[in-house]
Amino acid sequence: MPRFQLTTAVPTAPEELFDLSLDVDAHMASMAQSGERVVGGVRSGPMKLGDEVTWSARHFGVRWRMTSRITAYERPLRFVDEQVRGPFRRWWHEHTFQWDPEAEVTVMRDVIEFVAPVGMVSHAVLGPYMVKLIERRNAHLAAAR
Repeated sequence: MPRFQLTTAVPTAPEELFDLSLDVDAHMASMAQSGERVVGGVRSGPMKLGDEVTWSARHFGVRWRMTSRITAYERPLRFVDEQVRGPFRRWWHEHTFQWDPEAEVTVMRDVIEFVAPVGMVSHAVLGPYMVKLIERRNAHLAAAR
C-alpha cells in the first residue's frame, strides 16, 4: 500500500494551524486549482470528530466525488480523515502538529496511506501527484494563517 509523509514548518501556534487544517473553507481555497467544492455534509467552517464532508473535484480530467469523515480528533495535536465513500480503495490521512520552541514553528506532519481506484492510473503516477497536491495545500495553509 502506498504511503507518504510530508513535513511542513509553519510559524504559528499548533492550535491555529490545527483549526485551519479542519476548516472546510480553507480546504476549498487550497484546492481551487482542481475546482474542489462541497456537495454534501459539513459545508463551511471547522469540522470535528465524526463530521463528514463530500467533495467534488476534477483530477486527471475526471470529476470525482469523495466523502471523508474525521475519525480521530485530539486538538491541537492530531486528527485523521478517512474516505468512507469514493474512488479510492483506501484513503487514510493523519495530520499531526508539534510545536518546536527553538525554531518557533509548528511542525505539521501529514501521513497518507492510499490504494488507487480500480482502473485508475498506476501508483507510480498517482503517488507523486498526491504529494504535489498536499504540498500545495500546506503552502496555502501556511500563507493563510
